[in-house]
Order: sequence, then C-alpha cells, then structure tokens
Amino acid sequence: MSGGTRLRPPRNWLDRRAMAWWRAQVGVLTAIVVVPLLVLGLLITPARAWFLIPAAVLAVIGLLGALVLPPWWFRIHRWEVTEQAVYTRGGVLWQVWRVAPMSRIQTVDTVRGPLQRAFGLSTVTVTTASSAGAVKIEGLDHEQAAELAEELTRITHDTPGDAT
Repeated sequence: MSGGTRLRPPRNWLDRRAMAWWRAQVGVLTAIVVVPLLVLGLLITPARAWFLIPAAVLAVIGLLGALVLPPWWFRIHRWEVTEQAVYTRGGVLWQVWRVAPMSRIQTVDTVRGPLQRAFGLSTVTVTTASSAGAVKIEGLDHEQAAELAEELTRITHDTPGDAT
C-alpha cells in the first residue's frame, strides 16, 4: 500500500466456519441459563411454571440468536495485513475499526479455545503499544492463523521501531 497507514476497510473475510463457532457459543451461553431453569422447573412442582416459561422464552431467544446473529457478525468482521499495518473491523452495534502499524506491534500470539479447536479455528492476537489494547482476528482457519503469525513476526522484525 502506498501513501502510509490510513483507516480503510480491511479486505479479508473470516473463515466461514466462524459462523458455526459463533452458533456454538450462543448455544452454550443459552444452555448455561436454560438448563438450570429446566432442572428447577422439574424439581420444584409448585413453581414449575415460574421456571419453565422463562426457560422456554430464553431457549427461543437463544435459538433465534444462533440463527440470525452469526451471519450478521460474519458480514461485519474483516481483517487484512499489509507491510505497513494490521487492519481489523468488528463489533456488533458499534463497529470498531482498528489499524495497528507494524512499528507498534510488540507480540503476536495464536489462541485456540476448546470450541475453536472443534471447528479448526484460531485467534491471532496482536499486542501493540496502544492504550486501546490488543488487536484480535478471531475465526481464522488454524493453518492460516499460524501462517499469519509467522508473517507478522517476519514483517515486524524487518520494520524499524516507531520513534514516538
């Protein structure tokens, strides 16, 4: 990219499996709330309706969330790496665009939680000298994430530090 580092839309999509990973996350979070309500509803007969009705409502909300939210998130989240910077765009209601100049990168890590491993995905975390915190690229194919971490390490090694 010529002309330096500037805020612009990143070009790369996440791996499509990220949608299934997000659905699984919504499902787990929904189950954490719904299962105890179901158990209590089945065990405490006088208060059965007080537990089962909210459980049913929350289960429907969780199901709708698992169907609707991941495709929406997939359309929003983007990333790109150039010789000058790492670009990301994410968020849900408030979109966050981040540019991390190579000269400001301190560490590059890959992380794989249990659900990510199940879907063959990883997260690349780029720690910078920024008060805004690390830049994360979630939902990458595991091999792609490893290659990206290597590429970022090479580029940052070859990039002179920022004088500021």
